[in-house]
Amino acid sequence: MVLFPSIPEGLRAPLFECLDEITRNFRERRWEPSELNGGKLCEVTYTILKGYIDGDFPSTPTKPKNMVDACRALEQESSSFNRSIRIQIPRMLIALYEVRNNRGVGHVGGDINPNQMDAVAVLHMCKWIVSELVRIFHDVDTKLASDTVNVLNNRTIPVIWETGDKYRVLHTGLTMRQKTLLLLYHVRDGVSESDLVQWIEHSNASVYRRDVLRKLHADRFIEEVMSIGV
Repeated sequence: MVLFPSIPEGLRAPLFECLDEITRNFRERRWEPSELNGGKLCEVTYTILKGYIDGDFPSTPTKPKNMVDACRALEQESSSFNRSIRIQIPRMLIALYEVRNNRGVGHVGGDINPNQMDAVAVLHMCKWIVSELVRIFHDVDTKLASDTVNVLNNRTIPVIWETGDKYRVLHTGLTMRQKTLLLLYHVRDGVSESDLVQWIEHSNASVYRRDVLRKLHADRFIEEVMSIGV
């Protein structure tokens, strides 16, 4: 199935690029970029909706002066257009844009940081929006539309699994060196050698120190290695 053949490549490509980027950032636990890129997908989607209603698609995405007012204006269009085009997707865009623009004010001080929670909402709203566009433009049911987007998007599964103070790398094809860097990037606050050995489940701490940690230090991939015995 060729997705959106009637829509210019200048709109099709950015739509899926935005979704891919959001998914990749989410998988890598880069919560804030996930939120910001949700705004880009809003702009592309709005351009597609407006172009469809006007009967003339722009060649590239455009950003309305006021996203909320622009989306609400779509509700006034003729009821001959699909309700999802006029109301449901635009209202989802408003919610998504609100998270993108205004949730950052609660991320300081004593508040509980909602970045991860927001990123989950952003990811699934974006996947719903793209799935809905697939459903409408290809006249298929919601399951097929969602399955299509999931196939394109490779299903979002975090690379790092965590429970309490324990972590596991779910990508089994990575080397010990790659797993170590991934865990250090994920935790960021510094990790003891004993924790790394436990999380990676290396069979010999001395060999791990010699073959992985010391070489990473020599290659300048990690620092503060003296604190873990190198």
